[in-house]
Amino acid sequence: MSISKNLIQIKSILPEHVTLVAVSKTKPVNDLMEAYNAGQRIFGENKIQEMADKYDTMPKDIAWHMIGHVQRNKVKYMAPFVDLIHGVDNFKLLEEINKQAQKHDRVIDCLLQIKIASEDSKFGLSPIEASEILQSEAFSALKNIRITGVMGMATFTDNETQIETEFKLLKSTFDNLKDIHTDNTAFTTISMGMSGDYKLAIQCGSTMVRVGSSIFGLRNY
Repeated sequence: MSISKNLIQIKSILPEHVTLVAVSKTKPVNDLMEAYNAGQRIFGENKIQEMADKYDTMPKDIAWHMIGHVQRNKVKYMAPFVDLIHGVDNFKLLEEINKQAQKHDRVIDCLLQIKIASEDSKFGLSPIEASEILQSEAFSALKNIRITGVMGMATFTDNETQIETEFKLLKSTFDNLKDIHTDNTAFTTISMGMSGDYKLAIQCGSTMVRVGSSIFGLRNY
């Protein structure tokens, strides 16, 4: 099946309130352009340099999402253009994003990455740590970032009950955090669900799914 047909098929089953991020990491620009020509405007990358290169060569009405683990020293390369950073898992990273956004006179939207999986390899804040950040004075001083929700990755397992429990934890974390009101928060987004589990994620309250292989086929490494 072609990329455009895959896209049309996925979009046909997505509820209206769910945003589709086409995960295009490792894929060549011509694959992304096929998706673009089929109407896709939001692309997710996990390496800042690769995303910056694609940004330079592709149309400027694309919203670029950084979905991978972010190193602070690389933030400056995406600060001029990134639309949403999914994987913010510590306060120092937020400070760096704020600093770089300020240089470009921008406010950069971010999601707090919550650790919902049982695997040690997954990054993320605990719900309590996320709550403490949002209620801190240091956080309210950051004027060039906006927290628009949460992101989480379920455990890599075939156990659907476990995945569902983890997704529900992210949803309840979102519900609790959205009651903390500051000038730099606007909770609208629950980013959860990938190619293998996005349908379950949507049932559990996801408003944004990150789909790669179901659109582009298996990754090139």
